[in-house]
Amino acid sequence: MIFSLEMHVALALYIPLVGAIGIAAFGSAPNLRESVTLVTAALLFTNVMMILPAVLDGAQPVVTLITTLPGLDIAFKVEPLGMTFACVASTLWIINSLYSIGYMRANREAKQTRFYVCFAIAIAATMGVAFSGNLLTLFIFYEVLSLSTYPLVTHKGSPDALRGGRIYLGILLSTSIGLFLPAIIWVWTVTGTVDFTPGGILEGHVSAGMTGVFLFLFMYGIGKAALMPIHRWLPAAMVAPTPVSALLHAVAVVKAGVFSVLKVIIYIFGIDFLSRTGAAEWLTWVAAYTLLAASVVALTKQNLKARLAYSTISQLAYIVVAASLATPMAVAGGALQIVMHAFGKITLFFCAGAIYTATKKTEIKDMRGLGRVMPLTFLAFFIGSLSIIGIPPLGGSWSKFYIMMGAVEADQLIILGVLLISSLLNIAYLMPIVIRGFFYAPLGKSDPVLGVGQERPLFNWAGVKEAPALVVLPPMLTALCCIILFFLIDPIYQMILPILMP
Repeated sequence: MIFSLEMHVALALYIPLVGAIGIAAFGSAPNLRESVTLVTAALLFTNVMMILPAVLDGAQPVVTLITTLPGLDIAFKVEPLGMTFACVASTLWIINSLYSIGYMRANREAKQTRFYVCFAIAIAATMGVAFSGNLLTLFIFYEVLSLSTYPLVTHKGSPDALRGGRIYLGILLSTSIGLFLPAIIWVWTVTGTVDFTPGGILEGHVSAGMTGVFLFLFMYGIGKAALMPIHRWLPAAMVAPTPVSALLHAVAVVKAGVFSVLKVIIYIFGIDFLSRTGAAEWLTWVAAYTLLAASVVALTKQNLKARLAYSTISQLAYIVVAASLATPMAVAGGALQIVMHAFGKITLFFCAGAIYTATKKTEIKDMRGLGRVMPLTFLAFFIGSLSIIGIPPLGGSWSKFYIMMGAVEADQLIILGVLLISSLLNIAYLMPIVIRGFFYAPLGKSDPVLGVGQERPLFNWAGVKEAPALVVLPPMLTALCCIILFFLIDPIYQMILPILMP
């Protein structure tokens, strides 16, 4: 390596920040601005990949920036869970950047320079969250992520966008400042540290009852995990352009939320401690309710992005359920769900944006027959849907399997039933979109009755009218990744295995 491991950790934050400056400097030259975006994303990915081999070999590099008070540092530590999150975010930033260029240009979006600058800052904050070495560092970058994505949510500047932005920022800041920050201060006062420590730091310092109170403060203070009833910020943020929705749901924001949930459960509470105290039982049922209720609400939504937003709320709850079960299998499933859901859900949002770009349609009822006109887009949507549902050979099947086995391991057979019902609901709100697209005649038309042997193909290539290539290629790539991830389960599992063995 040219640089030390510690330098590569620091560069993970500096690269996107320097990129943001470069993007702003070339704001009047779109080609140069977007070239800087792509080069920055590629450099970040390369830098993260240079850290990966050392972490796989057991290294956990530490970088301390500032010491404020005893036990309160702004510091970074690369452990396997954070490494996994950083790999996902840095990979998807490249693909999302390609998609953003195609989408923003095709739809002639205004304020594109600000868009790319804020996007880069949000990725820097995501890296800070991923590599945070303690609760203080996590909190700081968690807040930076909220603030940097606000201009993206309100990008259009319309009354609806501004209202959605107020709900978005209001809920996220009020929960983090009102609950998350007091929880951090309280942990520091009772333990003298806020460092992420294998096995947790609370055991021996708090009673079982107080552990439940701590858990409530953390789980609802981390509003980005979108537990009901503090989930409304996520549907409200769907007024943003589709590349922003992809960022919120797959690359950064919600993943930062559930990543923080897992990190707090593993390194602050400790899986064994939570399991012995039973303090997380209430969280299991709240998350299970969120999982089912959000799926039911998704069934009622005719707007495609709104349906996908409630789908995300449900899928995030899988991770919270996994964390609350506090068994190694469940926690492994939760970590895998961060990876698998990221690629599956970004595929679905990419497809929603491609449909809008090509047809300006946003309502599911208006998408009859579109699969015949946009076969590549709907094929990608189909593959992403199967991964979200958890059907082999798609990556999402592994995370669902591990969480279900974790429920069995915890002797929570009712939760196992909840997970199975949720999978059926996933089918119910995703598959009709694919069926409507491929097997229904377009609006205002009807398929002629044909005799046996006279069947015609669902579409012919002459009638294909896909969105521009840069809008169609990214969902095809992420759909392919959903398949590849199914076969990469062993190396991914081996990477996260150390977090399960304090």
